[in-house]
Amino acid sequence: MHPDVAEHPAIMGHEFAGDIVKVGKAHQDKFKPGMKFTLQPALNYKGTMWSPGYSYEFFGGDATYCIIPAEVMELGCLLEYKGRAYYEASLAEPMSCSIGAFNAAYHTKMGVYHHDMGIKKGGKLAILAGAGPMGLGALTYALHRDVRPGMVVVTDINEDRLARAESLFPPKEVKEKDGIDLYFVNTANMADPAAELRELTGGTGFDDVFCYAPIAPVVELSSAVLGRDGCLNFFAGPTDKQFSAKMNFYDVHYNSTHVMGTTGGNTADMIESLELTAAKRIDPAVMVTHIGGLNAAAETTLNLPKIPGGKKLIYTHLTMPLIALTDLRAKGEQDNDPRYTALADIVDAHNGLWCPEAEEYLLANFNPED
Repeated sequence: MHPDVAEHPAIMGHEFAGDIVKVGKAHQDKFKPGMKFTLQPALNYKGTMWSPGYSYEFFGGDATYCIIPAEVMELGCLLEYKGRAYYEASLAEPMSCSIGAFNAAYHTKMGVYHHDMGIKKGGKLAILAGAGPMGLGALTYALHRDVRPGMVVVTDINEDRLARAESLFPPKEVKEKDGIDLYFVNTANMADPAAELRELTGGTGFDDVFCYAPIAPVVELSSAVLGRDGCLNFFAGPTDKQFSAKMNFYDVHYNSTHVMGTTGGNTADMIESLELTAAKRIDPAVMVTHIGGLNAAAETTLNLPKIPGGKKLIYTHLTMPLIALTDLRAKGEQDNDPRYTALADIVDAHNGLWCPEAEEYLLANFNPED
């Protein structure tokens, strides 16, 4: 990071993908112009927190072109993507965060000093505050990874988000296709959320709980619904360095419950995300609710807390206002622009989700001059 950010500002954009345009001589055996790429932005280079989108003057996603620095190559963090759509590669990073959380979970056996890594196979899993974009990414992974739970409960207090989540993951279809019992629960409607959630498990509590909001009552609910040897991952990063919440330490001692936290994923998690996406086993599009051009990136970033929905997908070579996928048809009618109507038709045909067909139509029919 340059010490004078006023004269040498960092380029924003942390999660991104694109085409390789030029390759230095040292890397021409592995990378070629025209390859699709994404990258692992959590570099951890020499103990620093330097990362694209926060630290580099010429290296970030909110740009038409960028220069990938030597440390990225040295660490093996530039990754080829062999899938179809750019957005799938750009979403590999947020997906890798949840993948890392699942891989970091662990379980124990009485009298054996060894941790069995990963979520419990066939177990009971809860994603609390999980109907937002990151929670839905975790859900698509939970349902389609190699080691899967037998039950998944997703909680939230926003009925609109829960309704959207249920439309994307109909519990009956999930049960028929994947053999997993899936429940969407609004804890705001519960008199005793902990008791009612435990009742869903048959009274045993959950083997794995992922807390997706840095809110004390959600953390405490996460602790309260743990079963024996239950693993709680405090996934959501707080900004308050003094953030704390109560945890049942009786259960820690006598029932072997335990708590951990993960932030981001590693390169192996990124590769797993890319491979599962390319194989169509997971669909990171469940996280996306808006699209826009590079001209919309700055205002969107500044106003992100005020804009509802999930991930905002920016196409950096296009000029286009930020628009919700649900507003595409109205935009086409308002502007008398059949391109937006065509995009709406494609999205509607894919259960309201952004998709490779939509991206390909967008790139073919919208250009930088529009």
